Amino acid sequence: MSINQPGFPRIKGKWHTKEEQRVQILDLILKILVPAFLLVCIVISFKFGSFNGYLQLLSRQSYATPLLALGAGFTVAYLLFQLVRTVLWWRYKPYCLPDAPLPSVTVIIPAYNEGAMVENAIYSAAASDYPKDRLEIICIDDGSKDDTWFYIERAQKRFPDLIKAFKFPKNQGKKEALHTGFKEGRGDFFVTMDSDSIITPETIKQILAPMMSNPRVGAVAGNVKVYNRAMALLPRMLAVRFVLAFDFLRASQSMYGAVTCTPGALSAYRRDAILPILEQWRHQTFMGRPAIIGEDRALTNFVMRQGYYVTYQRSAVVYTVVPQTYRGLCKMYLRWDRSNFRESWVQLGFIFTNYRKRHRVLPIIDFFITQIEFPLTYLFLGLLMVSFFVYPLVMVKFFAGLGVMTLCYMFYYIHQERDLEFIYGILYSYFAFFLLNWVQPYAFITVRNDRWLTR
Repeated sequence: MSINQPGFPRIKGKWHTKEEQRVQILDLILKILVPAFLLVCIVISFKFGSFNGYLQLLSRQSYATPLLALGAGFTVAYLLFQLVRTVLWWRYKPYCLPDAPLPSVTVIIPAYNEGAMVENAIYSAAASDYPKDRLEIICIDDGSKDDTWFYIERAQKRFPDLIKAFKFPKNQGKKEALHTGFKEGRGDFFVTMDSDSIITPETIKQILAPMMSNPRVGAVAGNVKVYNRAMALLPRMLAVRFVLAFDFLRASQSMYGAVTCTPGALSAYRRDAILPILEQWRHQTFMGRPAIIGEDRALTNFVMRQGYYVTYQRSAVVYTVVPQTYRGLCKMYLRWDRSNFRESWVQLGFIFTNYRKRHRVLPIIDFFITQIEFPLTYLFLGLLMVSFFVYPLVMVKFFAGLGVMTLCYMFYYIHQERDLEFIYGILYSYFAFFLLNWVQPYAFITVRNDRWLTR
């Protein structure tokens, strides 16, 4: 069953309209212009030696001063670890569903001001290829001010033996809604999904496979794809970005059981891994304030530091709605980056301990590379901006090199998806450089800001 068949009502909005037709025309134009642009980038890169710095990373002159040594040393370490990640990603295979009776499972769907889309999410879970006598769905309306509760009630009346519905009198936050689902759920395993997301029929079975196969696995991250990619240019770029940021990274991390975030769009947890830490997670604080945002990243840390492995299941697919505006995208990234800074500090508290018996070295290296990347990136970005004014030719060399380097990264996308949408990954690299580089440092400065920042 596909997401557009009966049982999966379409998202409301401008679908198959003139606006979407304009996007399709733009798509064709870009698929001609971007390859031409890349060809120009390749010529310029070789003509002006855009990659000479990379070729000289092991030469003595790259380490002549402390600043040069810092930049060259980190670049070598990053490239080596990227090679390690590539090998791990290449070797990654999704878990196969074991030949054993399927366990009981509770699907938890928190919702706030989601409107009709929440019904899509519920129906996608109800349409799952999973024994109905071992499946329950809990949907929590977190004090919505729109008609979300109407759609939840309608779905519950359609499947009264399958769906439980709860309504908060006022908004309490996604963490409280999830907490209610964990407390009320009867399943041996929990599957959490966002109310703006829909899953494929086999997803519930697939996301449970790693935990059924390996008792050391306590949580599983699903494969997040973009639901509204056809509706605007920005979702098309994010669709490529998600493959690179989520599939590539999580597949490699899965090989050593240390996926750093089980996403809110789709994740699964072992009941025995959740109940012992449920109240700690619920009442977590940071810098004297309740840790409200980034509940998925926080829950991952709580599960991992108990000694459980956290893995990724590529075959467990979810389609989620992403922002279609620049403002909405910035809000999403601010929320993600603030929670990442907070939870990286939390992770520092156990990553060097004997929190589990095996596979502790690669998570430490991953943690080190990820954390040092932030300050060094903005240090050298500042120096790059200065050099643009002093030596304008550097700008030409840099942007040509950026296009070619991004094309190299597109190898992961092309191998995985095998389509021409990779051009939007090229576009995203320039879009991010010019319009998104402010987000991470601002998130760091305002890390105590716990506003949810909805779309």
